[in-house]
Amino acid sequence: MKFTKTLFVSLAMILFVITGCSNGIEDEGENIEVEKRIGNENKYEEFKEINDNKQVQKVKDILDEFDWENAKVDMERPADYHFWFRFKSSKMSAKAVLYEIWISPNKDKVEVVRGENQYVQLNVENSTDLFEILTGEKLSDL
Repeated sequence: MKFTKTLFVSLAMILFVITGCSNGIEDEGENIEVEKRIGNENKYEEFKEINDNKQVQKVKDILDEFDWENAKVDMERPADYHFWFRFKSSKMSAKAVLYEIWISPNKDKVEVVRGENQYVQLNVENSTDLFEILTGEKLSDL
């Protein structure tokens, strides 16, 4: 009988500790931080932060739709934009993967490099959607 009471009290205390420690911790999701290239140099400035969970998920869906090529690319100019996903909660820390975006000369598609060696060229529709979410501008208006 004493063992049962001790076990019950111990389990109750563990439950209280777990509940107390998790109080205030919530999954706030992710956001996207976007930087825009300044001039023709390899310098970037903060451009936009995307906090809407639906837009963040849409960007992820677009990027996950394609088969990324494992290739180290050497573009003739620096990327037009940089972006990465970041957890909104400062308590979460993870190594961010840099995405770099180049706008095609025809201004109808974008090419994306993920990390250092993954490359994809998006189709017109996904290029338009991705660019509009990341910049708030229409790709066709450039």
